[in-house]
Amino acid sequence: MIERPSPNFGDRGGQPVDMLVIHYTGMETAGVALDRLLDPAAQVSAHYLIDEDGGVYRLVEEAKRAWHAGVSFWRGATDINRRSIGIELVNPGHRFGYRPFSEAQMAVLVDLCIDIVRRHGIPARNVVGHSDVAPRRKEDPGEFFDWRRLAEAHVGLWPGEADACSMDPEHVAAMLAAIGYETVDRLASLRAFQRHFRPARVNGRIDFETARRLQALCALCEADSALVTD
Repeated sequence: MIERPSPNFGDRGGQPVDMLVIHYTGMETAGVALDRLLDPAAQVSAHYLIDEDGGVYRLVEEAKRAWHAGVSFWRGATDINRRSIGIELVNPGHRFGYRPFSEAQMAVLVDLCIDIVRRHGIPARNVVGHSDVAPRRKEDPGEFFDWRRLAEAHVGLWPGEADACSMDPEHVAAMLAAIGYETVDRLASLRAFQRHFRPARVNGRIDFETARRLQALCALCEADSALVTD
């Protein structure tokens, strides 16, 4: 763990951490990304930055509010920074040559996420990507990110396919909302869902596999909520 404190943080105001948000840097190099996350003029940060070689930088203490999510929404909450841990993964992103995340990077991320989720008691349904909480603005960490691998490590959820499903647009929107997505722009939110849970088809159009995965994820979210309540 390399300590590189960022000046870009605030107080949580007593709000407990109950979310984990994964990002990619979307910049040309790790050095450029790190410089930006440490620049007070940029007013952006994250709690951790993981390089492609597996090196980990701690930028903001977990007790503090890092500035990583921006304008965002999840399950009725809008100040996502206040309640979340943010992790940035070095990757040039869709603008500069998006590529799969390295094995070293993913292995370190999985271990770090397991520790964070355990210590804070973060519900599985609240392990999300930047595109999940800001579907009209963001694409990261993108369709190359291995969400299934995280879920297999008990970090987040990964649905199978429900036996029955509905392709009615209103029911689809209701399922997206039940999972946690905003539905201001249903196309963008469905695309974000696909990017996370059906990465082979990220077009914002409903098809049978997308509908079945939506239905299955709703059931997983209900079960996860029951566990938290219990």
